Amino acid sequence: MIIRVVLFGTDILKMGSAVQKSALLLCGDYMEAYETVVPLYVLQSFGVSVHCVSPNRIAGDRCVMAAHDFLGLELYTELIVDQLTLNANFDDVIPENYDVVIIPGGRFTEILSADEKCVDLVARFAASKKLIFTSCHSQVMLMAAGILAGGVKCTAFESMKPLIELSGGAWWQQPGIQSMFDITDCVKDGNFVSTVGWPTLGHGIKLLLDSLGAKISSLKENPASVLFLIGDYVEDYGINVPFRALQALGCKVDAVTPNKKQGEMCATVVYDLEEGRQLSAEKRGHNFPVTASWDDICVDDYDCVVVPGGRSPELLVMSEKAVALVKKFAEKDKVFAAIGQGKLLLAATGVLKGKRCASGKGMKVMVKVAGGEAVESKGCVSDGKLVTAASASDLPAFLSNLTTALGVSVLF
Repeated sequence: MIIRVVLFGTDILKMGSAVQKSALLLCGDYMEAYETVVPLYVLQSFGVSVHCVSPNRIAGDRCVMAAHDFLGLELYTELIVDQLTLNANFDDVIPENYDVVIIPGGRFTEILSADEKCVDLVARFAASKKLIFTSCHSQVMLMAAGILAGGVKCTAFESMKPLIELSGGAWWQQPGIQSMFDITDCVKDGNFVSTVGWPTLGHGIKLLLDSLGAKISSLKENPASVLFLIGDYVEDYGINVPFRALQALGCKVDAVTPNKKQGEMCATVVYDLEEGRQLSAEKRGHNFPVTASWDDICVDDYDCVVVPGGRSPELLVMSEKAVALVKKFAEKDKVFAAIGQGKLLLAATGVLKGKRCASGKGMKVMVKVAGGEAVESKGCVSDGKLVTAASASDLPAFLSNLTTALGVSVLF
């Protein structure tokens, strides 16, 4: 999938207030995909303007993104996944026009940390007391700009600890971790936010929104609760972006699959449209942890069920347990949401009948035979308590519509 960054209109901006926030996303080849796409799509969904730039490149150029994850070896593996299309020119950037600069992790920061223009840009954000958000390895930009001197608290991927301390920073590490579900490593010191990496994005995005002055409110007394139905080869961004976003908004979120228990992993995929191909190439993405065991799930504990795309819906539609669970959600008149191929499971349970559904060409026939109306003119469609997105590229609009359906609002 080639991610094209656009500025959204009123369908997205309705989530925000008259105060327009703006963010600068510093990019480069082999930037970490999650740490790029999650903040990009989440901020866009709530009306924040995001400019994606890279030195020596202009709007329309592309940067390669990579997935970093532990795949059974002692150190993480790097997998090339897809590309992001820049939407602004690096040389046109004026720091005073932005509220935050976001620097994802990834190997590109090694090159950028030696680029005088990039280092000067980060230093200018610091001098202007603007928010600087770093992740995993991108704290090297803070070192290069001399920002950590004087004991600034900072966290990062643990291999960065000696460099942070040598730069005059104070290493911070989350205490009391008992399992991977406890990891939220993220710290703010003044106008600097640092995170350990993509596993902490739920907490990190919450801190980012809070730092930008976001006011999160809900029409319900208790936080909204959302269940994601996944399996091996679930679409990478389709699970991670809404899951981390809802975490950041204070919602209760769980991800389950019929044949795996809490703590086990589901493989994800990313779809990359390579030049000259009729269809996107499927590439291995990150692993995603199952957060609850199937037998522990009670429909009454959730307000909504979400089915991301990828190939996992094929697995789920062949599972009697998954089909039965979705039917229970339908009986309880819950909110339903699906992205891309995720509509297959909803089709099999009758949820799409008589409903308008956002659909790309690949899902058009499936929606029609399920009794729904395929809408190709919009990337995201809401019809009553059903929210559908045509593809992962439509996640900003999907998040906006889903949070509205859940009674959650974000105002700046």
